[in-house]
Amino acid sequence: MNSRNPSEKSKSETPSPDKNRLTFLGTGTSNGVPVLGCGCEVCSSADPRDNRLRTSAYLTAATGERILFDIGPDFREQSLRHSIFRIDGVLVTHPHYDHIGGLDDIRQVNFTMGGPIDVYGADETLAEIRERCGYMFRVSQEGGGKPKIGLRRIEPYREFRIGGLDIMPFTVMHGEIAILGYRIGGLVYITDASAIPERSMNVFLSRPVDTLVVNALRPLPHPTHFNLEQALELIRKVSPNKAYLVHVTHHFGQEQTQAILPPGVTLAYDGLEAEY
Repeated sequence: MNSRNPSEKSKSETPSPDKNRLTFLGTGTSNGVPVLGCGCEVCSSADPRDNRLRTSAYLTAATGERILFDIGPDFREQSLRHSIFRIDGVLVTHPHYDHIGGLDDIRQVNFTMGGPIDVYGADETLAEIRERCGYMFRVSQEGGGKPKIGLRRIEPYREFRIGGLDIMPFTVMHGEIAILGYRIGGLVYITDASAIPERSMNVFLSRPVDTLVVNALRPLPHPTHFNLEQALELIRKVSPNKAYLVHVTHHFGQEQTQAILPPGVTLAYDGLEAEY
């Protein structure tokens, strides 16, 4: 079965120069897929699309910017797969390990770019990064190979710019925790959400959404993440041109799940590229 939409590109196809390209670096939940110690049908699948690194995405903007959404513990492998040598900003949704665990590996991108890389997040996220990665900010011996990052504080609903891109952060609820999603032009990017505040819905509905990325953890309800039904309900409300499901568990096999999804909705998989 071919699960691709006409707007999706494989790595061998040339992207349109006037389009933004979003590459799904990882589409799995915090355990990844296969799950350690699991021999279920999906974890033992021969379909490479059923192998999922932790959720992250890389935006190649038509205006030239290169933006990374989250930087989980699989970042080194993801960057090798996709030849990521430049990052103009890392947009962090929240400070759980599967979304910031790759920060140490940014040091080689520092080397290729010849300077520090800005990491954007809410107060709580930046505080967690300072606590967990304190060595990055302490004066120490030369030659230690420390990453060079600049922490940039952002607030929900206050637009900021990276190069020529206007970026609007907004709040989504991850259980009882308020985290961030991002809107960049026609793209709305959400992960780890379990509820959307009304003010954030207004961000989506204020103008048309071309591409919606949203988490869909599993078929059954979960206290801190959308399940499939809830994700599809959000898609119906936002009515984007196309939607992609990410941060999924081993409960979803690519081919079987894609066959039951509505038109315009794709179960994203690692390496998928979408233009908008």
